[in-house]
Amino acid sequence: MLKAGFHYLSGNIAIAEGAIAAGCRFFGGYPITPSSEIAEHLSRRLPQVGGTYIQMEDEIGSIVAVIGASWGGAKSMTATSGPGLSLMMENLGLAVMTETPLVIVDVQRGGPSTGLPTLVGQGDVMQAKWGSHGPYEIIAISPESPQECFDLMIRAFNLSEEYRVPVLVLTDEVLSHLYEKVKIPPASKIKLVKRKYMKSPKDFDKQLKKWDLVPPMPPTGEGFAYHMTGLTHDARGYPNVSEEMQELLVRRLNDKIRLNADKIVDIDEFMMDDAECVLVGFGSVSRSIKEAAIRLRNEGKKVGVARLRTIWPFATKYFDELADKVRKIFVAEVNYGQVFLEVERAVHGKVPVELFEKMGGMIHRPHEIVEKVQEAYA
Repeated sequence: MLKAGFHYLSGNIAIAEGAIAAGCRFFGGYPITPSSEIAEHLSRRLPQVGGTYIQMEDEIGSIVAVIGASWGGAKSMTATSGPGLSLMMENLGLAVMTETPLVIVDVQRGGPSTGLPTLVGQGDVMQAKWGSHGPYEIIAISPESPQECFDLMIRAFNLSEEYRVPVLVLTDEVLSHLYEKVKIPPASKIKLVKRKYMKSPKDFDKQLKKWDLVPPMPPTGEGFAYHMTGLTHDARGYPNVSEEMQELLVRRLNDKIRLNADKIVDIDEFMMDDAECVLVGFGSVSRSIKEAAIRLRNEGKKVGVARLRTIWPFATKYFDELADKVRKIFVAEVNYGQVFLEVERAVHGKVPVELFEKMGGMIHRPHEIVEKVQEAYA
């Protein structure tokens, strides 16, 4: 990894370096604006640390390669943007069903379709959660700075290993091309979650009787006779397409995230101690709402910020409790109201929730948010 100390990095380069620091040694991807710098940087850096970079023929092949590399024992990732993420959705479901730890970075741009390839958007929030079919839970996190791009990549890989689940890192075009100072810690200070492997083929017998919420993986090439399939399957991976096995398997795939939501959810609170009005955002928009909150505080208005570092699982409990303490919540996002709907659901009608949307191309400016809140106070 990079020498410890301060470096001047873009969000995309910080993501690539954060992945290396997290132990990532395989990248399979296909270039797409505005994420391409991640692939370009890793194509040079991974061979330097004993890793492998491969450019696939498309995004479908990319995520399949990453799934295979993960089962081969490598911490693995890919990076893309909206149209590429759409192509990955079927095999995202395969990774969920086979409990494959991997990381997908989605550098969001304006959509739908080809949309605004070089301009910002935040419209992939619901796709990150619901893009593949069937009932499942997933983890998605969102940095707001190049420093967090580095730090949260380490967290993303740790979460993927701890829960054996794909983890999405939702950044955006503004953040990906923003250069700032990034502090790289010594490698000895970085805490990494090691993959939990079965110690003996006899461990399958234990799992067949009673699955752990997050079972250990069988190590490839070590004499474990196992099967990998997207079909409903037993603990050894062999198909068992019965109602009983579907109930057991799918409930566990969901519960390993739902029952640990309090440990996974991460909210960055800013000036929230006495807040009467709360600004909610994520990604690069967070920087605007924090500046707006400072300006509003200078006017004597008790405004705070609740910034989502974790988007999925959603902070339902947090917002339900917040609604008992504040008068109003504003949600700023570069889409037509995706996080807004989740906040509105979570507060159960106890306080008004107002959407401040942009369709894409530009993030909210601080003065626009200030004016929005001032109207509410008038």
